[in-house]
Amino acid sequence: MNAVRPLSPPIPGRRATPDGLRVVVVAETFRPAVNGVVGSVLRAVDHLAVRGHEPIVLAPSGSSYESACGARIPVVTVPSMRLPVYRHLPLARPGLDVTRVLADLAPDVVHLASPAVLGAAAGRAARTLGIPSVAVFQTDLAAFARRYRVPGGAAAAWRALRAVHASADLTLAPSSSTAALLRRHGIGPVTQWARGVDLVQFAPGRRDAWLRGQLAPNGELLVGVVARLAVEKRLELLAGVSRLPGVRLVVVGDGPCRGRLAQALPEAVFLGQRTGDALARIVASFDLFVHPGPDETFCQAVQEALAAGVPAVVAASGGPLDLVRHGENGWLWAGADPEVLAAMVAGLRDDRLALRAVAARTRSSVEHRTWARIGDQLISHYGSVLGLTPQVAPLRSA
Repeated sequence: MNAVRPLSPPIPGRRATPDGLRVVVVAETFRPAVNGVVGSVLRAVDHLAVRGHEPIVLAPSGSSYESACGARIPVVTVPSMRLPVYRHLPLARPGLDVTRVLADLAPDVVHLASPAVLGAAAGRAARTLGIPSVAVFQTDLAAFARRYRVPGGAAAAWRALRAVHASADLTLAPSSSTAALLRRHGIGPVTQWARGVDLVQFAPGRRDAWLRGQLAPNGELLVGVVARLAVEKRLELLAGVSRLPGVRLVVVGDGPCRGRLAQALPEAVFLGQRTGDALARIVASFDLFVHPGPDETFCQAVQEALAAGVPAVVAASGGPLDLVRHGENGWLWAGADPEVLAAMVAGLRDDRLALRAVAARTRSSVEHRTWARIGDQLISHYGSVLGLTPQVAPLRSA
């Protein structure tokens, strides 16, 4: 890759080193939005600061903040717009040129988080400036195009994704199935980079007897799902589960389909969006976690449930295949017939011993997936595109 003259003077004496990288993390969505992309960006940025690197966020919303480790994280915003369906979600305006912005920030490497509009612009700018970049694939836009009947459908989405990822030196996929999918559609080079889980926040000890009494006053099997309430999650397929005698379905999350889902699942309890300790208590209090969506590239909510000691029933496709082992820490559902899903839940309602046996193996199945380990892997991927061999620096004090 031939570097071009930067549009602003570089930082005097600055040189990429394994123990001191300046990383611009380009986020399609950021605070105040709450979603998987934002969560992953916050974790990655915090770990970079913990390891002594210098992260900067480039996003359509948000402001500079203090990370969990106490570091000050600059946030640079770009002009944004809002879509009619997601008025609460600022997105970058199409047609942006962020070359000048990126040149002024003078990063050693650019991290494109689930690149689409802003990520595509930043990828082009990084290529122009000769700055190595890593693209993190997180959202299956082709599946969204198919489900939302976007003109051109999945084929057009894959063409756009290939163009976006072509600017990156390396694409990181969150699961083995997603990595294979990307390769099939001509995106590469690709390597796998999963997601970490907070084993302190999501733990069996967070189980709350009082909360369970409120949600399941008659000792019902407490079945929960945590998800954005949107078409692609297919939560309407839980209608049969919600009607089972002796079962209480709890839905955590918010989104454009909340009203429609409340009508489709009148017996379910909708708790809205929850975060932090409140979310951790709710998840740990479930007896069973269910997720019917087939288009998950990873599904962090499943991993958090497993860490909390809660077995999961998931559609047998996408990212959850790396997390759930049938009969060991959860169960795989073929993903087509909701009556089969309801029958699986009914069987577990009637066999609490089997459910408890599987629950005892859930946490150990994800204990190795700490954010520290996953974060160090990310830094190693930066090093690979920079031609460096990063050394793991001591952790900063929180």
